[in-house]
Amino acid sequence: MVRTLYVGNLPWSTTEEELAQAFSAHGEVLSVRITTDRQTGRFQGFGFVEVNDADAERMIAAMNGYRLGNRILTVNEARARS
Repeated sequence: MVRTLYVGNLPWSTTEEELAQAFSAHGEVLSVRITTDRQTGRFQGFGFVEVNDADAERMIAAMNGYRLGNRILTVNEARARS
């Protein structure tokens, strides 16, 4: 089963490849997407990482509070849009 993790407070210069590399140290990363505003195309400061269910809790524990660039990441399980 696949779980999606929310990753907040990303540095503005973060690429999807950098984010995948940081998370892959703690398990298998299936996909990464960094969000941009639909109208302006500007980076919004957060993204999502899809991982195997077996790796999700370990990744959350390891990456929540992790320093990437000059920022401290916020990582938790993504919630469904309402």
